[in-house]
Amino acid sequence: MDLSAGLGLKPEHFDAACGSRAAGLWFEVHAENHLVAGGPRLAWLEAVRAHHPVSLHGVSLSLAGQGPPDRAHLSQLAALVRRLQPALVSEHLAWSRLGPHYAPDLLPFVRTHEALQHTAANIERVQDALGCRIAIENPSHYLHLTGHDWDEPDFLQQLVRRTGCGLLVDLNNLFVSAHNIGTDPLDALDRLPADAVMEVHLAGHHEDPALGSGLLIDGHDAPVAEPVWRLHEHLIERIGPRPTLIERDGNLPAFEVLMAERDRAHAQLSRAREVVA
Repeated sequence: MDLSAGLGLKPEHFDAACGSRAAGLWFEVHAENHLVAGGPRLAWLEAVRAHHPVSLHGVSLSLAGQGPPDRAHLSQLAALVRRLQPALVSEHLAWSRLGPHYAPDLLPFVRTHEALQHTAANIERVQDALGCRIAIENPSHYLHLTGHDWDEPDFLQQLVRRTGCGLLVDLNNLFVSAHNIGTDPLDALDRLPADAVMEVHLAGHHEDPALGSGLLIDGHDAPVAEPVWRLHEHLIERIGPRPTLIERDGNLPAFEVLMAERDRAHAQLSRAREVVA
């Protein structure tokens, strides 16, 4: 399956998505919006899948939580995977659940040896239930946490080694985090295992309304910033082309505007393929 550059799919763009025949185009949806047994949501998704590969991106498995993923949620996700046979399945390196309580956010955690152990166990539970390898996304960071035993690139490497999972490298998250907590995005990028990278995300961000440029917010509400485009160029020059997604969740423009960004990513990937060939 030839995946080049894709788009996060929104209902407003359903007709345009079905009508497009751009080479290598694929679409990604949040899995949680489609955990149903039938009805219009699945019919809509299957209509898109008739023309383009589809990827499922999860936001609530709470992989870094101390408890296992919710059994009912995981069962529904497994049913959706069996039905759609998605090109990719991904989830965030974060937590959002404590017992029966959910937070509507992707929360940070301290990367301790214990956290590595229970996160790896949760990833294995998910992969066993779904019957496929999943890609783990690096999160956005907004503050320093103390007590880490691992820095993030090493933690991700360990998850790959222990579970066989892949990585979803979100370059906007990487850029925002590096700006906010003072790390080097190129160093982090160069330390990720190339063979494990299954997918790349590109998105926009904005400055915090109160703190201005002192704090960047991963808002998915703006065009991809030029420094993020440069990170994408750097990454694919090092590891070769990978399926790359343009994410946009807020201030949603016309489909053609998003396709222009998608076409830019596609052009970068095509050049990288020529170099590899």
